[in-house]
Amino acid sequence: METESEPYVRLATLRQLHQVVTDLNTARSLADTLQTVADGVIAGLGYELACVNLVRPDGDLVVAAFAGNAAAEALITGRVGSRASWERRLTMGEGWGDLRFIPHTEGWVLLEDDVPQWYTEGPEPRFEDEWHPQDRLYAPMYASGGGRELLGVISVDKPRNGRRPGAWGREALQMYASQSAIAISNARLRANMQRALVRLEREQQALRASEESFRQAFEYAPSGMAIAEMGGDQHGRLLRTNDALCRLLGRPAAVMRRYSFADLVHPEDIGLLLRTSAEGGRAELRLGRRDGSYVWVSLRNSVVADTADGPRFLLTHVEDIEERKRHELQLAHRASHDSLTGLPNSAELRARLSARLCQRPYAVGATAVEALDAAYGGAHDGRGETPGHAVCAPGGFDFDPVPGGGPFDHHVHMVAPEGDVDDGTKGLAVLFCDLDGFKSINDRFGHNTGDAVLIEVARRLTTGVRDGDTVARLGGDEFVVLADGLGAADAADLAVRLRNAIIPPIRVDGRAVRVGASFGISWASCGMSVEEVLRSADQRMYIEKRSRAKVHRRAG
Repeated sequence: METESEPYVRLATLRQLHQVVTDLNTARSLADTLQTVADGVIAGLGYELACVNLVRPDGDLVVAAFAGNAAAEALITGRVGSRASWERRLTMGEGWGDLRFIPHTEGWVLLEDDVPQWYTEGPEPRFEDEWHPQDRLYAPMYASGGGRELLGVISVDKPRNGRRPGAWGREALQMYASQSAIAISNARLRANMQRALVRLEREQQALRASEESFRQAFEYAPSGMAIAEMGGDQHGRLLRTNDALCRLLGRPAAVMRRYSFADLVHPEDIGLLLRTSAEGGRAELRLGRRDGSYVWVSLRNSVVADTADGPRFLLTHVEDIEERKRHELQLAHRASHDSLTGLPNSAELRARLSARLCQRPYAVGATAVEALDAAYGGAHDGRGETPGHAVCAPGGFDFDPVPGGGPFDHHVHMVAPEGDVDDGTKGLAVLFCDLDGFKSINDRFGHNTGDAVLIEVARRLTTGVRDGDTVARLGGDEFVVLADGLGAADAADLAVRLRNAIIPPIRVDGRAVRVGASFGISWASCGMSVEEVLRSADQRMYIEKRSRAKVHRRAG
């Protein structure tokens, strides 16, 4: 920071300041937090010496951390200055916002008071804002809230650029002191929580003695906290929630006591919640808000137990991770979807198709009657098994052990209809679509027009399929549709509908252009690889393309 020329500040300097502020909340204990505060001044604010003076319970201030000079640290760490002497210093000199600057011309009267200090002699400043060795700059740390309770004072010395800080440097130091106060308050809260939990685990008498301390730490924790019952008819019911959790979920405390986390969790996350509760571990899942939306949270459970009676209740820490999860989902979406059309990309298509296939081919085809019976659970063969839809074994699922698949294989096997005649067999249709005339549009009107055509074709394809179907962009002007539960006639009808949806003119920049489409229909069947399925559909598409009259494939 010493090389900055105000009002210009390098991005690297802002990142450095952001990093030291972030580091304030990574320390594990109060002592580590105080030392991190002192180290951050040296690393991020451009001073060579920093001292953290912490207010003790009796009101005096003790030197709790020092950074920048080992000799000075050994001399004054642990020494105490009276509250009266500190209050005198914080009213002298010049006020820079919450900061207090005492120039060497006024500070000489402080040389004999009882505040621990480290100073050296030096020549008179050569210019107006040059730093003198006996100049003093203090940054008070106040607790959050309107009371402005003094938590401590950061004192700094020896700016690396040799000058008194300007507007940017003052603002940065004041902001850092504010963040340091929050970090110290949080460290004290965490320390209180740890002490309270230790007392809870010892005995009931210790629980009563520490109840008020625990209540304070619980109620004023910056993140959500909850206590839930363990065992009995009311297992999992929330007994107590703090204000942070109530605000996060938009529900008052009185209403929260009617629920358990199982009532609030997203249906897809209920299994994860139950496993986490049983293990007393941690999990990332979604909890329901009052408005019906869900928020991503990190749950950390601690089983609070009595040595005689066993587990008593769960203490749960709830942290809001919505922003991080949103960012992770965005990154995952970008990795699995085409950046132009927003459709699943080639990798995602192959992953979805691979999830439906296994290495064992289907052996016995299911008839239409058997598939209908299996759907309604009304037909069994002579062995007491139910003929299922597109399954390898007559029972609908193959329960034989498979290599690397656990004790049972619950995979629903894919089977392809035989020939082009609809025999009632339903399978996973793979429609390979190649646009006719798209290259000429790119050549004549440019890639921007071509991109607009691809986007519109993707929209028309997506509109033309069912909600559960997949439309993916394989690359270039090639698209693939996965549609499950179709017979041969259904797949042919779908291809016709999608082709008819693509043919109408597409207007781009006031110009109407047209593309055609050729479709090849293949079927995904267990025993085939993903590449074999796609290659089969591709080959059928080229057969269909050659068989159609050229006039139907022209683009205008």
